[in-house]
Amino acid sequence: MNLSRLWNNDWFIRIPLAVVFLQQGLFKLPISADDAATFDLPMLVWIFVVLGEIGAGIGIITGGLIQKLWANIADIFTRFSGFTMGCIATGVIWVSQPSSLLDVLLYDNLHVFLWAGGLYFALKGNK
Repeated sequence: MNLSRLWNNDWFIRIPLAVVFLQQGLFKLPISADDAATFDLPMLVWIFVVLGEIGAGIGIITGGLIQKLWANIADIFTRFSGFTMGCIATGVIWVSQPSSLLDVLLYDNLHVFLWAGGLYFALKGNK
């Protein structure tokens, strides 16, 4: 069995990105209005954030695991999860109300990396 055919290099990005999103989403459980109010977000938006983080983390891993069985479905999972990650990271950066783009790039490295990772999978998919 050729292990390199089953394991491609995007797992080195896929796993840590999924772990961060899963950890962030699971940390927000149970979903509460007080947590939403902390970030000055409506409850509906907060629900989408929490479920989006968990779903995107699961989706990135699932898209990688099923890519040899159902290539098209796996590609959709990966792209949608990457898009969701990018949207959530953009929202986090936006809610923090930075004074400039330079402040984001210099002082919010984690969210910039999460945004870039999401964008990578949204554009690349499994191909």
